This record gives sequence, C-alpha cells and structure tokens, in this order.
Amino acid sequence: MERELHAHIVGDVLSTGVPGLQVRSLVLIGEGMDNLAYEVNGELIVRFSKEPDPTRRADLIGSEAALLTAVAQISPLPVPEPLFTDPQQGCWAYAKIPGVPLLSLPLSQRLVHTPAVASVLGEFLAALHATPIQQMARLVGADETPLAEWRDEAAGNYAVVVETIPAARRGAVEAFLCTAPPDPGGPPVFSHNDLGIEHVLMDPSTGAITGVIDWSDAALTDPAYDFGLIYRDLGPAALDLALNTYQADDWAALRQRAAFYARCTLFEDLAYGIQSGLSAYTDKNLAAIEWLFPA
Repeated sequence: MERELHAHIVGDVLSTGVPGLQVRSLVLIGEGMDNLAYEVNGELIVRFSKEPDPTRRADLIGSEAALLTAVAQISPLPVPEPLFTDPQQGCWAYAKIPGVPLLSLPLSQRLVHTPAVASVLGEFLAALHATPIQQMARLVGADETPLAEWRDEAAGNYAVVVETIPAARRGAVEAFLCTAPPDPGGPPVFSHNDLGIEHVLMDPSTGAITGVIDWSDAALTDPAYDFGLIYRDLGPAALDLALNTYQADDWAALRQRAAFYARCTLFEDLAYGIQSGLSAYTDKNLAAIEWLFPA
C-alpha cells in the first residue's frame, strides 16, 4: 500500500520540483527499512522517507539535503546532490548517478571486482574519517551504541532467523553471542554508517565505483563500523585491502571491532531479506556466514 501511495504522488511532487517534466517511466528501484526510491525517466531518482510522523519526516528530509551538500565537498566518490526537496510529502530528488548497486550483481561478478572495490572504499572512508568532527557535528548526530548492546540485539535477531542458519554454523554463532565484545574504540569520526553493498554503485562494464548513495544513517560513530559492513558483504580479503588502503594506526583493534560489527549486523540484514522477500539480501548474508562463522 505504501509503495502505491508514493508512486501515485510522484507526478505531483515532480510537477512542482521540476516544472515541465513529463513522466514517461516510473520504476521502484529500491526499498530499505527507512526509504523507498523510484527512478523517473531513467534519469532522476525520487526518494521517499517511510517515517510516519510528518514533522520528523520533514526534519529528516531537510537535514539529509543539507548533509549531502556538505558531503559532496569532501567525498572522493560521487554522492546524490538534491535537485529539490518536498518536506511535506517526505521526499527529495537527485539526478541519477550512473551505475548499479553492487548488491544487484551476481556473486561471481562481485568477487572479480572485490580487490579494486575494497581499495576504493578504504580511500573513501579515509577521506570521510579525516573530516574535522566539529565541521559535521551540526549536520549529524552521534551513534555511540555500546558494543554489548550490539551483541544483545544480534542475539534477538538470531532468534528470528535461526532456522535459516545452516545447522553446522549455529554452534559458532552461539559461541560468538556468548563472548564478551571487544574493547571500545577511540574518538568517533564522521562516516556513512550504512556502507552495505546495496549503497555502493558500480559500472558493471568497467568495475569502476561510480558513487555512494543513501546517507540517511550518516553519523559520528566508530570508524570500524563501515569496515564491518565491507567485511560482511565482501569478505575478509576485502576488509584487509580496505584497511591497508586506509592506513590505520590501530589496524589490529580496528579489524577486531569490524569483525564484531560484521557478525552482529548479519542477522538483522538477513531478517530484513526474509521478511521483505528481497532474495538478494538473504543470499548475500547466507553466503557471508561461510567467512563470518566457520564451522
């Protein structure tokens, strides 16, 4: 129902935001827990927030537009730049960035490009994390969830998806969930905070990364978190390549926390894939169990 409602009003918001534009095609291209995204005429992306409260929804739209304007100045990769916002309808639009999400590529094709992708993402995170925190504190909040809370939430999500986890891996999962988390990291940094492969765009003909989308979770947070999503979605070799490019001083500690986040986030991501019927999410997480929880 939500999808149909948003699709119905795309024409209305575009008539105001881009006067004279004729909608020739409209395709739902993405749906996450927080947003829906439509492609218009193959050249424009219109994104709707799923936040039900109108006031908070309007605040989120305005805040994300301001954030992206700032991120465009510091990111070495293209990011969405708002063409217009409609806080009342809870949406905004940007010119489509070329490429397709890594998530949409077959696993075999992803693996071919993993070394280059990991290096580029390491450079990308290095640029974000080097941004003075005072510069971004007015645009994003802090995400400082204790590591023990991450583990406890993972246990709850594991209970939801346990029947999907291969029996031979459940012992390793349950041992992890009973283990104390690693030591907390140092000062937080500005980061994307949701760098799963559904948000990384690639030109499949060249393997070049063409952009990073969906900055709605950007925050001042542990620098290890996004490395954890690289590990979860692309594997241990990708994590090491990204960290080598990043040139971290505390490499071992950063890697340990990244592995922790990778394991914790797998269960929520898997549950989302199962509940939404989006098999790409289910498949990537079931594949990741092989390197995250060896039998």
